[in-house]
Amino acid sequence: MTTYREAAHTNSYEFTAGAGYQLPEYPFVEPPELHSPNPVRHPVVIVGGGISGLTLACSLARLGVRAVLIDEDSTVGVKGASSRGICYTQKSLEIFERLGLYERIAARGVQWSVGRTFAGVDEVYSFDLRQQGQYHLSQQPPFINIQQFYIEGFLVERIQELGAVDLRWQNRLTAFEQNADFATLTIETPAGSYRLEAEHVIDATGSHSPLRKWLNVPFDSKRGDDRWCIADVRFTTHPPQERHTWIEAPFNENRAVWQHLMADDVWRIDYQMAPNADAEYVSREDVVRERLARQFGPDVQVEIVWVGPYAYRSECVHAMRHGRVFLMGDSAKVVSPFGARGGNTGVADADNLAWKLAAVLCGKADAALLESYNDERLDAAQQNVCVTNRTARFLRPADGTERMFRQAAIGLAKQHPFARALINTGRMAVANAYARSRACTYAPASAAGQSVQNVGFAWADGSQGAVNDLLTWARGDLLVLVFGDQTAAALQRLRHLCLDAPVRGVQVLGTRNTAHALEHVRDPKGHLKDACQAPANGWALVRPDGYLAATGEAINTQLVRAIERSLGLRGDQT
Repeated sequence: MTTYREAAHTNSYEFTAGAGYQLPEYPFVEPPELHSPNPVRHPVVIVGGGISGLTLACSLARLGVRAVLIDEDSTVGVKGASSRGICYTQKSLEIFERLGLYERIAARGVQWSVGRTFAGVDEVYSFDLRQQGQYHLSQQPPFINIQQFYIEGFLVERIQELGAVDLRWQNRLTAFEQNADFATLTIETPAGSYRLEAEHVIDATGSHSPLRKWLNVPFDSKRGDDRWCIADVRFTTHPPQERHTWIEAPFNENRAVWQHLMADDVWRIDYQMAPNADAEYVSREDVVRERLARQFGPDVQVEIVWVGPYAYRSECVHAMRHGRVFLMGDSAKVVSPFGARGGNTGVADADNLAWKLAAVLCGKADAALLESYNDERLDAAQQNVCVTNRTARFLRPADGTERMFRQAAIGLAKQHPFARALINTGRMAVANAYARSRACTYAPASAAGQSVQNVGFAWADGSQGAVNDLLTWARGDLLVLVFGDQTAAALQRLRHLCLDAPVRGVQVLGTRNTAHALEHVRDPKGHLKDACQAPANGWALVRPDGYLAATGEAINTQLVRAIERSLGLRGDQT
């Protein structure tokens, strides 16, 4: 059988230098199975303690589902190496708020909303996400920049607070097999090897997944010749706290440059290198300092925290479930880093699967619901691969038509606002819509498959609440929001639904409506109704992951069928 060492992890960085980061160290604790003659069966085993695996573990712990997470390392992040991902989207921040770690992220990280794009010395265009309608209503900001290992560390802290999930450090998966009923994992530790069984296995091992190799998972792959070099630095004099991108930077041989502020006053500067650049040479401290001096002036004073060149590729599996194994994060897809579509989509994978596993394991939903994970997240993965590949081609165009298009787009964008949409320095990650899910009920004018922002409202007593508060109150059940005035008969039907199914119902009222339900909230500005895209006096069925399963106009059989589909109990679209 193939061993883990033959498919070892790599962080895809070719060389690292600099002071590095201080990462926490977690102790090895002997697993109870180590001295047990018979394997113990667990409902869920998560392989990999990166951002995707830890988000899933935290989500399951919040829902009271017992699980085991194994990781070969004794820390988060990449030991002694890099900060990796840095930019976290509003949807991810909403998920982290629901999990109880948003305040830690907000306190440590840096918020930004202004982005400026340059070509040569000219500013091509700028934007402020706070002024864009799709961002400003949420309780969370458009983006927070923070090193990925901080997020992972906060997730570990929160999992330990919640209990239910057993985190096992220095536990390396060395063999795997599965049958129709369960999977068997062989795990190596500093104290010896052991085996355990699992009803469901989550592969969160990353882009060089051994499980993906052992299972012979088919995937599409594309590798380019674009090369970049990251410099994480601290400045004596700070640049503006904005996202700056240069398509053609005069201080970098007219190649692209990215500039972001992260936590700890550390700036992430990404420099596009020549395709044949030598990784070790471009990472030398003296070469990095020369590059920084060209950008910020000869008198710039910086502390180099970390340096790492990288080359990227795109990959996407053909399916995200294989028997009892679910792939998520970089195990399922690998994208170029433009637009923050890597770690954020891994967080969304975890949030999507967590409530479905919890519903099935707790007997609230049929096992068929788990098939919708592939429907929804594979579609999202394919979208993100497509979007980032387009960005990569804009930033490293082929000679001929692609290069001519880029030059024409830059020239037009400097003078005409309509052309700014042609400039592609990374389409920032958004919550992917689900257009072909067996767990959603699609109908004309329906908003099924759309994400609901964490907008605010007023509780019945006048205090302030938000969508995440309702989802937390629902404790993993579906949430039916009915808007405006409702007849007594309609509300009675809703009460019966809530008694017969894992559903919670809430009446959402304007300033002049009269409450006819015990559970009701006020939506004086209509933000909640708008976020749900619900018809007047209609309803919205909201899932535990904050996505709309269906919307409708009357509490009737349409709602009943939508609930059944959301629980894996119907396979048709009627």
